[in-house]
Amino acid sequence: MTPRGVPRRMNPAAGTVAVGGRRGVTGIPAQDVSRATREAVRALLAVLEPEQVRELRTAPGRLDAPELREWTYLPGPRPGLRTEGLDDRQREALDALLATAHSATGAELVRGAIEVERHRRGRPGSPGADRYWVRLLGDPDGEGPWGWRMNGHHLAVHVLVTAAGIRVTPHFVGSEPARIDSGPRAGFRLLGPEEDLARELITGLRGTARATAVFAATPPDDILTRDDPFADPGLLPDGLPYARMAPGRQRLLERLVRRYLDRAPAAYADECWSDAVTRGLDTLSFAWAGGLEPGDRHYYCVRAPDFLIEYDNTQDDGNHAHSVWRHVRHDWGADLLRGHYTDRHM
Repeated sequence: MTPRGVPRRMNPAAGTVAVGGRRGVTGIPAQDVSRATREAVRALLAVLEPEQVRELRTAPGRLDAPELREWTYLPGPRPGLRTEGLDDRQREALDALLATAHSATGAELVRGAIEVERHRRGRPGSPGADRYWVRLLGDPDGEGPWGWRMNGHHLAVHVLVTAAGIRVTPHFVGSEPARIDSGPRAGFRLLGPEEDLARELITGLRGTARATAVFAATPPDDILTRDDPFADPGLLPDGLPYARMAPGRQRLLERLVRRYLDRAPAAYADECWSDAVTRGLDTLSFAWAGGLEPGDRHYYCVRAPDFLIEYDNTQDDGNHAHSVWRHVRHDWGADLLRGHYTDRHM
């Protein structure tokens, strides 16, 4: 039963799409996400060469090591297995693993980020040229927590797995260009829904409500939290509280938040939303900077006690977008790891 105030999921987990591959991947029931993720990583290991497996397993022993909180969405090499040299069979196994960490919405978004990056590099439709790195953390065949991550330019997926479920933040998706202006994908906007929902929200505000939400005429050049290892909503402007919005604007803010949460598998997305409802949606706030017209450079954020969302489209004359979802307690699976290591110590 859907809790009061919780909108229905816009994109169910069933029917998850392959990410960057040629075939679809069967949708994964929410209660089986951990098991399916374990099976998917085993399948990937089974098709890799020994040297590739060694590259994949480059993480330190403890999953709460400070090194594992270092990340970036900029171009450049990362630790782990580079995807550029994967053959078709290995790539399809990686596609299946990526699908286990996402809903249909999230899988489509990640696939789109990969395609936009190919377009940027002048290699559309060329998976063999992808520059991403995959890293396996811990032992998927053991009883304790384990995880994996995939990182590259404008894509950062961080997954921590236990028998109880998974965590998927920090989750970053960028798009350069934000709008493709030429070629067979002309007009495509990977993060269009994220931008359009927020613009509809801000342009629908009037008077003091809009003045409170808009914290600057000139937007920042990037997301404010950058690649900080720990999420801190206090770094974000206060903005306009949910409680001061008219009901129609409140519904838009709910839809915007769910758009980000629904990147994750259904069970985890619903858990995060239920936590927000339980704490009280009045704890949410929305802030904007920059122009209000399509094509204007702009930034927005959603601030909550337990999570934050940021979006900017400010570089390259407003045609280069970044989006991130962070969770104060769940980033890097910190809550699950804390319980695991505490239990072991006791």
